[in-house]
Amino acid sequence: MLDAGTLDSVGKFGVLAGWFGFGAGVWLRRRGPVAADRTRDRGSLAGILIQAAGFAMVWGPRRPHGTPIVPMSLVTGALLTGFAIGLALASAWLGAAAIRTLGKQWSLQARITQDHDLITTGPYRFVRHPIYTAMLGLLLATGLAFSPPVGLGAGLLTFLAGTALRIRVEERLLRAIFGETYDAYARQVPAVVPRVLMFPQKRD
Repeated sequence: MLDAGTLDSVGKFGVLAGWFGFGAGVWLRRRGPVAADRTRDRGSLAGILIQAAGFAMVWGPRRPHGTPIVPMSLVTGALLTGFAIGLALASAWLGAAAIRTLGKQWSLQARITQDHDLITTGPYRFVRHPIYTAMLGLLLATGLAFSPPVGLGAGLLTFLAGTALRIRVEERLLRAIFGETYDAYARQVPAVVPRVLMFPQKRD
């Protein structure tokens, strides 16, 4: 019979599986020749540290075993657990797909390589920064499975602040190289959260 403790364990295991999948995607990525830098911006390091602080807030304080993030029925808890697991696994897939699409251009720090291409295929058709979308999904899933509400809230706000900083630095580099081409892409494709609903345009 399903009880709160079993449900909690299943949720945590599923979210950890998502983290393992994301890590495997980074570790097992195709490694080609290291591309020479055309330019690099160390300002993204501050964003990386802020994002890491957000994850620390989510992983740090833990709820007692078998306790949901807020009081809810067992059925609601089962639905929320399924959502957290699905979100974690989907985020792992998205992150791996984005890294594979970037290929040799993937880098932890913001940089432009000598033969840099503007990637608009794969996950980049839907969001400009799908790796951050994947990280956001993993953070939310982790908070739902492990954190008290205050940990998830504080971690989410901190992560978003770091993500905004990294996006600003990275897009400044991309606009310096690709100019109006990047601006046109940015007008069509959202930064992190994909457009789920597409409303028809009004006709004259």
